[in-house]
Amino acid sequence: MRVVSGIQTTGNLHLGNYLGAIKQWVAMQDQGECLFFLADLHALTGNVSPAELANSTVEMAATLMAAGIDDRAILFNQARVPAHAELCWILQGTARMGWLNRMTQWKDKAGKNREGASVGLFTYPVLQAADVLVYQATHVPVGEDQKQHLELARDIATKFNTDFETELFPLPDPLISKAAPRIMSLRDGQAKMSKSDPSDMSRINLIDDDDTIAQKLRKARTDPEPLPEKLDDLAERPEAKNLVTIYAALADRDPQGVLSEFAGQGFGAFKPALADLAVSVLGPIRDRLTQLLDDRAAVQANLAKGAGRAQALAEPTLKAAQKAVGLQV
Repeated sequence: MRVVSGIQTTGNLHLGNYLGAIKQWVAMQDQGECLFFLADLHALTGNVSPAELANSTVEMAATLMAAGIDDRAILFNQARVPAHAELCWILQGTARMGWLNRMTQWKDKAGKNREGASVGLFTYPVLQAADVLVYQATHVPVGEDQKQHLELARDIATKFNTDFETELFPLPDPLISKAAPRIMSLRDGQAKMSKSDPSDMSRINLIDDDDTIAQKLRKARTDPEPLPEKLDDLAERPEAKNLVTIYAALADRDPQGVLSEFAGQGFGAFKPALADLAVSVLGPIRDRLTQLLDDRAAVQANLAKGAGRAQALAEPTLKAAQKAVGLQV
């Protein structure tokens, strides 16, 4: 089992990123060979501030390390492994315009101004395919919004294998963790927690201090009703359901079990308990992150070491792909 996954280098990770992806990544390190990369090449498809991109790459790496990504996995930034870009160019000869035109994220991000969108945004899914295929990935953790891109990667792999009469690329399977919750905004239970939300009170940043974490949870939007006994009774109470989901994810418990403990109690009792739990889990991550950011050179050295390990794994596949298409004898 070889797991490959990437994350955008946009900085300022929050509770939703941690519970929805990073916590699962940490656990995966004991389940198989894992490669986790910072998608700095993908970041070039949007408006980029060079200084901000460089800083956010280091800060993102430090955050992942603080959360528990260690030498059991290979952590690196994409740009340090040229095989990603080289295989992407080869696979652009296999991918088809019609396939990319059907990508819903292309339609959403380009909007009505497709003529003004970058070529990189259009071919973004081909680089994603190269990201996983260059390592012969067997599994790729994906959310619902990325399943279509993984299906495209499988289509590209199948067509390449067929066109060049090879069995070079295995077809990676999606890895959808049932334990990964969808964390919503603290101000709107029907909107996903996001770093782009203009209100900082809508999210808990992984860099927040203990008092800020507690304050944000105390002021999180709720309703006046007490917590019910059954999870189904929260279906029409999105803010209440979100806080119960957060508690369960932080405590590694089933949401129904959380309700069994707090049923009949109001948020005046539940929120302080949630705040104490959040501080106990997130506080050590923040403290470790602060230490790592005080020595950015060490973080960069860790990325360089990871890139060397990743390049060694990618090189045989890249050479085989080059040979298959006639670029190498």
